Amino acid sequence: MLAEIITIGDEILIGQIVDTNSVFISKELNKIGVSVYQITSIQDDKEHILQALADARKRVQVVIITGGLGPTKDDITKHTLCEFFNDSLVEDKSVLAHVEELFKKYITSTPISDINRKQALVPSKATVLPNAFGTAPGMWIQEDGVAFVSLPGVPYEMKNLITDKVIPKIISDFKRPYILHKTVVTYGLGESAIADKIEDWENNLPEFIKLAYLPNLGKVRLRLSAKGPDMQILENAVEEEIKKLIPLIGNIMYGTEDEETLEQVVAKLLTKKGLTLATAESFTGGKIAEQLTAIPGASAYFKGSVVSYATEAKIDVLKVSKELVTAYSVVSEEVASEMAKNVKQLFKTDYAIATTGNAGPTKGDSDAEIGTVFIAIASPTGVHAQEFTMGNHRERIVEKSVNKALELLQKEISKI
Repeated sequence: MLAEIITIGDEILIGQIVDTNSVFISKELNKIGVSVYQITSIQDDKEHILQALADARKRVQVVIITGGLGPTKDDITKHTLCEFFNDSLVEDKSVLAHVEELFKKYITSTPISDINRKQALVPSKATVLPNAFGTAPGMWIQEDGVAFVSLPGVPYEMKNLITDKVIPKIISDFKRPYILHKTVVTYGLGESAIADKIEDWENNLPEFIKLAYLPNLGKVRLRLSAKGPDMQILENAVEEEIKKLIPLIGNIMYGTEDEETLEQVVAKLLTKKGLTLATAESFTGGKIAEQLTAIPGASAYFKGSVVSYATEAKIDVLKVSKELVTAYSVVSEEVASEMAKNVKQLFKTDYAIATTGNAGPTKGDSDAEIGTVFIAIASPTGVHAQEFTMGNHRERIVEKSVNKALELLQKEISKI
């Protein structure tokens, strides 16, 4: 069971907006066993649209089109659909009544015009999908076993139509397989090293289960995908394979993607054990604190943060010794350790994280190479710091360091 998504709009092709619609649609289709074969973005151009529709018809059973349904002349999707299906536009009285009601209730500042009333014109072969939140209805045209679904491009309108109208109709009209994804999240080891550890396990996966490596900024997600006619068989098989996987990667595995993120694991550990945390961040700029405080209930364990970005702030606010900075440089194990120890004392917490490093593009107050990072963890039993080399891309250095800091903290808390 295959689908294709076609997004219409010059604004996507020139980078004026990001196509988030396809992400949402793909996820919703996947939930009901429909695999997206291709996503295509095209111009508001009749010939381009006609060619895209003709190509999609050869490949898939469901074609979902978004965009080009506004009331102005630059929106040509409905007229192009009529040409493609040798059809004509007719007025749908229920859509017209809906448009008039919307203007009466919610768009009182602008009087309804004939242009707005044209939203009630739909191809005669289309099944209308009422749009509760806008004037452009969704349209479903089925021909030769292929369903063409045209939806407005406005995200909240499209999402409502997909959820309430399109997905139920696909379920009722098509026989579909089941698709199951389970993603295991790991931290602290690269994909090639993981692949070496689990090679035998991967080679012996059942044919209907596929493994994908999804590396990103200090973590690697291992996604198992299974497809078949019986969901219970898929669930049992995937769970059995994960049980075999855990002994191989247990020291770097932090759960599954549909369960908890690393920051949620840390939050749960701190809360369960009644422990508290503070952070002293330099080049990470408060991102560790941001991720932790985004979790509801963070006030139970998170006491505060000092973003000591400048060397002077480390000395004046965190009371890091000027002599220590002079002797070892601001990017050093010694300074990171002092930052962690002092912020722990400042907020009177059980644990503290400190980061100092050179994220670039210049070296700043230290001669340390770009990508050199020190992360320190202060615990009830002492302080320890580690040096890491995080590459040469500023954003990646920061994000990888945030992930590594949380990983180190999780391991430290787990010791007690």
